[in-house]
Amino acid sequence: MSTKVSDHILQRLREWDVEHVFAYAGDGINGLLAAWERADNKPQFIQARHEEMAAFQAVGYAKFSGKVGVCAATSGPGAIHLLNGLYDAKLDHVPVVAIVGQTNRSAMGGSYQQEVDLLSLYKDVASDFCEMVTVPEQLPNALDRAMRTAYGRRTVTAVIIPADVQELDYSPPTHAFKMVPSSLGMASYAPVPSDDDLARAAEVLNAGEKVAVLIGQGARGARAEVEQVAEVLSAGVAKALLGKDALPDDLPYVTGAIGLLGTRPSYELMQGCDTLLVIGSSFPYTQFMPELDQARAVQIDIDPHMVGMRYPFEVNLVGDARATLQRLLPQLTRKKHGEWRKKIAKDTARWWEVMERRAAVEADPINPEYVVHALDPLLPDDVILAADSGSAANWYARHLRMRGTMRGSLSGTLATMGPGVPYVIGAKFAHPDRPALALVGDGAMQMNGMAELITAAKYWQEWSDPRLIVAVLNNQDLNQVTWEMRAMSGAPQFLASQALPDVPYADFARSIGLGGVRVEKPGEVVDAWRQALAADRPFVIDFRTDPAVPPIPPHASLDQIEAAAGAVLKGDSDRAAMVKQGLKAKVQEFLPGRKHHQD
Repeated sequence: MSTKVSDHILQRLREWDVEHVFAYAGDGINGLLAAWERADNKPQFIQARHEEMAAFQAVGYAKFSGKVGVCAATSGPGAIHLLNGLYDAKLDHVPVVAIVGQTNRSAMGGSYQQEVDLLSLYKDVASDFCEMVTVPEQLPNALDRAMRTAYGRRTVTAVIIPADVQELDYSPPTHAFKMVPSSLGMASYAPVPSDDDLARAAEVLNAGEKVAVLIGQGARGARAEVEQVAEVLSAGVAKALLGKDALPDDLPYVTGAIGLLGTRPSYELMQGCDTLLVIGSSFPYTQFMPELDQARAVQIDIDPHMVGMRYPFEVNLVGDARATLQRLLPQLTRKKHGEWRKKIAKDTARWWEVMERRAAVEADPINPEYVVHALDPLLPDDVILAADSGSAANWYARHLRMRGTMRGSLSGTLATMGPGVPYVIGAKFAHPDRPALALVGDGAMQMNGMAELITAAKYWQEWSDPRLIVAVLNNQDLNQVTWEMRAMSGAPQFLASQALPDVPYADFARSIGLGGVRVEKPGEVVDAWRQALAADRPFVIDFRTDPAVPPIPPHASLDQIEAAAGAVLKGDSDRAAMVKQGLKAKVQEFLPGRKHHQD
C-alpha cells in the first residue's frame, strides 16, 4: 500500500515526539482521519466537544508539558472555531501548531461550501509561520518549520492542507531545482547578553537600596537563580499571574501576584522601591509599577521584540533568564537584610492574615474567598491548577499559595472566558499521574465547561491518577463584569446582561458517570474538597457563593469601594435589595487592617 500525504503527516508528528492531537472531525480532514485509523491512532486523537476547546486543550497541554501542543480541525467553521484558543496561545507565548483542512484545490476560488480564505484568516494568529501545502513534496518542510518555529518563537503556527492533497501519494522532495528538503529536530539554546550589558545591569542593581523584582513565566526555568538574586540584593519578589508558579509562595520575601488581581504587599513593594528588576514578564499595567521617575530599572527577556516596554528601563538584557542570571550573579554585590527586607516580610505576613480574615467574613450563602482559602492547605504539592477568567481568577491569585512542584495557569493576556476546564484536560494528557483542578465561575462553566466534562468522562480511565476536579463558583452572576461596572461606572448590576440561571452542575456530572456534590453551607466546604481530592474519578463541586463579595483591587481606597457598593444600592431589583442590608459595612469587613495601609 502506498503512503498517502496524510500518512506521512502523522508519521512526521510521531518523529517530532507528538503524542496527542486535540481535534474534532470534519470532512475537510477526512484523509487525516483515515490515516489515523491506519496508524492505530498514533499520535492519539483526543476528541474535544468543540474546536475552540481542542485549541484550549492544546494550550493547556503545552503550558504544563513544555512541549508543542498540536490541534487539528476541518475547513471552514472548524478552522474558524480554533481561533480563540490559538489567540490565547499566541498572546501567552505558548507553542501550538494547528493543522487545518481546506476544500479541494480544484474548488478554490469557486465560493465552494465551507471555503474560507484560511491564509488570510490565519495570517495574524499564525503570523510567524502559516503555509498551505499544495503538493506532497512541500509537506516535510512546511510541517518541520511549523514545529520548529512554534518551539523557537513560543508562538502559534499553522499548516493548511487541502482535502485532495491529503489523499495524494506521498513523494519526498528531491535533489532538484526549487525543491526544499527538510530535517527533524530543534536544538536547545540559551542566548545571553554581552558582557558589557551585564556589567551595566550589575551597576544599576548594585547601586539600589530598595530592590524589587518582578517575575513572569519566563523565569520559570530559573527558580534557583531568582532565589539567589533576591537573597543577594535583599529584594522582594512580586509575580505576574502567568508567573505565579515560577517561585513558591512560602518564601517570606515573595509578595504574591501583582496587578488588579494582585496583593497589597506587591503593590507596596512597587510603590516603595528605588530599583526594579523584571525577569521574563511583559506585565502590561504600568500603573502598578513604580512611578516612571522613581526607580532605575533592568529587564531580562529572551525575546528582543518584548524588551523596552512597560517601563523606562535603563538596561534591557536579551537572553534566557537562567543563563543570564547565572552570568549576572557573580557581578552583584551582596546587600545586608535591613529594614527594606523586614518591611517586605512583615507586609506579606500581614497580607496572609488579612486573607484569612476576609475568608472568615460571613456571606450569603458562602463566601467565595472562604471556598478557595479553605482549599489552600489541602492541595497536593504536585497539583496542576487552572483558573478561568472572572472573579474566580481573583481568588486563585490571592488565596492559593504555590509550593512544591505545583503548576498553575490561566488565560493571562487574552483573558478569555472558558479555558479553565479544557486547560486541565490538556494537563491530564501531559501529566496523567498528577491531580488537576480547575477553578471556574458559573458563566465560564455554562459557556463551555459543562460540555468538556463529557471529554473528561470519555478519557479519564486512561489516566493513572483519575483526579480532575472542577470547582464551580455558582453565584448566578457574571460577577467580575458586575463589579467592574460598579467600580468604573458607578452603575448597578444590569440584570439582563449579568444574571445567570442556576444550573445543577454536580447533577450533570453524576449523570455522565462522574462524581459531584452541591455545597450550600460554609460548614460543608472542607468536606467537599476532601471528598473531591479522594475521588476515584473526575469530580465537580457546585459551590453556591455570594455575588456580593467584592474582588477588591489591592490599591483601592475605602472611598472607591464604598462608591461601588453605593452603585448596588441604586438598584431596585430583588438582587439589589438582598445586598442593601449593610453592604457598605460588609465591604469594609473585607478590608481588616486597610486603615493601616492608606496612602
